[in-house]
Amino acid sequence: MRFAPEYVTSVLNDNFEDAKELFLSPLMAIHYAHLTMLAAQGIVSAGDAHRLREALDGVALDEVRQVKYDGSCEDLFFYVQDLILNACGDDVGGRLHTARSRNDIDMTMYRMRQRELILGLIAATFELRRSLLDLIDRHRETVFAVHTHTQRAQPTTVAHYLLAGVEQLERDAIRLKGAYDRTNRNPLGSCAITGTGFPIDRQLTSELLGFCGPTGNTYGSIATVDYLLESVSAAAVLLTGHGRFVQDLLLWCTAEFDYVRFGEGFVQSSSIMPQKRNPVAIEHARAIGSKALGQAQAIVLAVHNTPFGDIVDTEDDLQPLVFAMFRDATRAVKLVAAALTTAEFDAERLEARAADGWTTLTELADTLVRDQGLPFTSAHAIAKGLMAARECDATQSPAELLAQASREVLGSPLAYSDAALGRILSARHFVNVRRTHGGPAPEETARAARASRQQLDDDEAWWNGATGALAAAERKLAERSAALRSASVRSAAASAPVAPFHHASSSSSCWREARAARAVSSGAGPPCVLRTLTKWRALRILPRAASE
Repeated sequence: MRFAPEYVTSVLNDNFEDAKELFLSPLMAIHYAHLTMLAAQGIVSAGDAHRLREALDGVALDEVRQVKYDGSCEDLFFYVQDLILNACGDDVGGRLHTARSRNDIDMTMYRMRQRELILGLIAATFELRRSLLDLIDRHRETVFAVHTHTQRAQPTTVAHYLLAGVEQLERDAIRLKGAYDRTNRNPLGSCAITGTGFPIDRQLTSELLGFCGPTGNTYGSIATVDYLLESVSAAAVLLTGHGRFVQDLLLWCTAEFDYVRFGEGFVQSSSIMPQKRNPVAIEHARAIGSKALGQAQAIVLAVHNTPFGDIVDTEDDLQPLVFAMFRDATRAVKLVAAALTTAEFDAERLEARAADGWTTLTELADTLVRDQGLPFTSAHAIAKGLMAARECDATQSPAELLAQASREVLGSPLAYSDAALGRILSARHFVNVRRTHGGPAPEETARAARASRQQLDDDEAWWNGATGALAAAERKLAERSAALRSASVRSAAASAPVAPFHHASSSSSCWREARAARAVSSGAGPPCVLRTLTKWRALRILPRAASE
């Protein structure tokens, strides 16, 4: 079939190029896994499986990536299928497509790539959390004023503020891990939408492709995109919180605030103003994150009100946007994580300004409640009266003004010395007395930081387990598909049984066996299957899902 040039130019050419970049490797892995399963189930003969394996081995991925779309086939799937048919003939090559459809192949490829993107974003948040925790350890005693409604509010510590960001990222990790668990389910075997009458083994292909297990309902396996929307939504929540933090950082870099200073590697000067020191890297993080958030909203909009079934709206045209969104989200997070390693706070200057604007007046009211047994509303009125009086007459001492304000509210004066009031109204005292759970007192932020470091270790262990499981699946696929070189497919399959499936009822239980597999070195196998463990570890540094 030859397609109209307008259709080729507007749709098929771009889709072919996108598929080569994003889905060639998952597609080939699916071919190997499906062939292994067909042979193990006796759906294809040992001899045919051997020839099909040789045909798959003959597909040169680098050459495929160089191919330019000419309109002679519909998409990448048919292009690769033609290579297989040419290698072993229609009678043998056509058997590979038994008990499957492009529909379930596509949905499986999308999930395989999606889980990579989720893991890459999670890894980027680990870097940001570690950068923040390092700053927290250095600035538990650094007191500064924070704002509510854009106005100076109360003193806290840099550590206390940053811990709020860390805990938000911890919740982001929970959401992303949950999305990963529901993404990492195998639709292969759902075929067009109703499954197949052949005696396939969906558990086997799930194991070989690194999934926790097969999806359920075959119609839903093709029709639903909630797994995608869940991970996109989790990323959108992360980006929204990240953007608010980045906005604070940019405000703090202004001369008017002058809270934080970034290293030379993350600032730029001006072509005309020699004095400029612009935190452009942080601006880029805001812009990239905003773009990613817009892409996330576009993804949701693209599938909104589409038919609940197999439909292109969720497929070729959408998937590159998903990839771009996760890539940009990861870039934004990693950039801020790196910049924060150079962040410097002037602790002495920050504390000197922390009590400006009566930011500690709440503590005076609290002290009157504790010392004098007053209702808080009365103590609040006295503290407010002191402030008003001081602003009207700065010549009188704070003790005299407090006596006057308390007389007006209570009918009798309260006696405090100027020294006592100075201690009560100091920013350091304000922070130190707030020792309750989650408060800014240094001993409490130290406890919270230890807990967050432990949580980071736990989350990284989960990540290592998840990537280790994928590496273990890669090795298993290599071993099982290698056995297809032998005519004794059945006996080879029996000698390499697939490990039983453990349903992941929590974020980590799915990877119990995989953790033990992490220590096993990666073996040789098909040139086009999942990432090796080494590449997965590299993903922590470069999470972009580049072509393998």
